[in-house]
Amino acid sequence: MPQFKVGDHAVYPGHGVGRIDKIEFKEILGSKHEFYSVVIIESGMRVMIPAANIKSVGLRHLINKEEGLQVVEILKDKNVKIDTQTWNRRYREYMEKIKTGSVVEIAAVLRDLYMLKVDKELSFGEKKMLETAKTLLIKELDLAPEVKEIVNQSQEVKDIFNQ
Repeated sequence: MPQFKVGDHAVYPGHGVGRIDKIEFKEILGSKHEFYSVVIIESGMRVMIPAANIKSVGLRHLINKEEGLQVVEILKDKNVKIDTQTWNRRYREYMEKIKTGSVVEIAAVLRDLYMLKVDKELSFGEKKMLETAKTLLIKELDLAPEVKEIVNQSQEVKDIFNQ
């Protein structure tokens, strides 16, 4: 189970990068429980997460160099088949991937929507999801300097983020 300290950055699925603001202990039904207080950077929202549940809610540390390389490869891979199902089915599928909080899944959603955008007009929901995936990745990459450097070395990836 990953442990966090006050001041650590962590990713909360669907909401983005947050900072561990406090670690509190609360007594509930006679037993003591540890909680992480996480402030989401983008929105300022505060979330209390029981330390025992961090795995089930998907709270994780920032991307590491190995995952950064994987993200770059996913974003550079243009040889993928884009799903031709209706936009609302695609939307639901992509939303599930974003909710996992997996940086790899979010990168795949960003790539797929970016490639789809080249071929046709995206629906309002898809445009919003493209921006969500981009924002989630950018916020995380900005706080992981060794990964940010890897991303900045790829013009293809920078083009996706600058669109």
